[in-house]
Amino acid sequence: MKKSLVLAMAMALGVTASAYAANPFSDVPAGHWAYDSINKLAAAGVIDGYGDATFGGDKLMTRYEMAQIVAKAMAKGANVDKLAAEFADELDNLGVRVANLEKKADNVKITGQVRARYHSYDRNTDDHDDASIRTRLWIQGQVNEDWTATAMVQNTQFLDNNTGDEDTKINRIYMDGRIGGLKVHAGRWDECTSTANVLDSYVDGVKVTYGDKVKVYGMVAKGADDGTTLTKEAGDRIYLAGAEAQIGAVNGYANWFKATETAKVEDKQVFNVGLSFDVAKDLNLAYEYMWGDHEYDERVSKDGYVATLAYKGADAATAGTWGLHATYFDQPVNAFLQPTTDAKWDFDNGTGYKGWNVGMDYALAKNITLEVNYYDTEAKVGNDDDKSIFADVYFMF
Repeated sequence: MKKSLVLAMAMALGVTASAYAANPFSDVPAGHWAYDSINKLAAAGVIDGYGDATFGGDKLMTRYEMAQIVAKAMAKGANVDKLAAEFADELDNLGVRVANLEKKADNVKITGQVRARYHSYDRNTDDHDDASIRTRLWIQGQVNEDWTATAMVQNTQFLDNNTGDEDTKINRIYMDGRIGGLKVHAGRWDECTSTANVLDSYVDGVKVTYGDKVKVYGMVAKGADDGTTLTKEAGDRIYLAGAEAQIGAVNGYANWFKATETAKVEDKQVFNVGLSFDVAKDLNLAYEYMWGDHEYDERVSKDGYVATLAYKGADAATAGTWGLHATYFDQPVNAFLQPTTDAKWDFDNGTGYKGWNVGMDYALAKNITLEVNYYDTEAKVGNDDDKSIFADVYFMF
C-alpha cells in the first residue's frame, strides 16, 4: 500500500488539530499537494513518519503501519468504522501489543521518600552520635478498578561508618481491594494499629475492614520472615479485632490484640482504648489506655497510658507550615506487643518504659519537612535511662 493512497484515506478521517506545528518532515516541501493534510495529521499525533524526520511518501506501508494510523485516529474521535473493520485483526493485535502496554504504564505510580537523620543519645554510660540516610520507593500498580498492588523498596546507609543495608530490600508487598462491602489488605506490611503505641511491626497476613465513619476490622497474621521482635518465631500468629469511629473532630477506637507466643510468654493479650479531640483551635489532645493480661514482673503494673498534646502540624505540600507536640509515656511491657517510638523501650531488663517527648515539625519547602524530637525515658524498673535527640529531614517525591 503506497503512502499516497494512505494519505488520501487519512485525510478523510476528519482529524483536526487546534494548532499546526512547523512541518516535521524534511521530504514534504511547502508546495507539496499534501502539505497541509500531512501537517494537520502530524500535529494531531496521528502520523509520525520515520525516525530520520522523513515522511517517506513513496514507500510501501504494511498493514500494521496502517492499523496504527487508524488506531490513533480512533483515539482522536474520528469516525473510521469501515477502516476499523478492514484492519480489525491488526487493530486487535496492536491493542494487545501497544495500547494495553501504554495503559498499564499509566497505571503504575512510583513515589518516594528520602530521610536524612542525625541522632544523638545518652544511655547511662553510652554516649553516641550517628547519621544515616534512608531511602524508600513505593511502586503501586492498578490491577483493576477494585484492586491495587503495592511494593516498598528500602535502603539505609549509616554515614558515620559507611555501612548499612547494602542489599536493597523489598520490605513490603501487599494487595488492597474490595470483596463486596469489605476492604481487604493482604501480604506483608507494617501494621500500625490506631496510634501504634501497642503494635507497630512487619507482619504477613490478611486484614479486613468494614464501614466508613464507623469501622470494624480484624486481622490474622504472623511475624514477618525477615525477623521480628513481635513474636518468638516468625510463624507465631498475631490476631487483631477492633473498631474506630470518627464523629466530627472526635476520634475514638478500641482494640484487642493477641500473640500466640512472644519471647517471654504464650498467648499474650493486650486491650487498648483511645480518644482524641480538639480542646481549642488547632490544639488536639489524645489519650490512650492499655492493659495486658500477663504479668512479667510483680513490680510492673499490667496497665499503662500515653497522653499527647499537639498544636497544628506541618503540611508537606505547603511551605512554612509547622507544628509542636508533647507526649508522656507510661508503658509497662505487659501492655504492648511492639510499639512505635524513638525512645529506647527495649531496655535490658525488659520491664517497659516511662518518660516524655517534645518535638516540632516544619515544612522547609514543598515536599521537604524538618522534624526534631527530644526523648527522656527510663526503664519501669532499674536505672536504665535514655536521652535522645532526633533531627530528620524528609524529601518526598
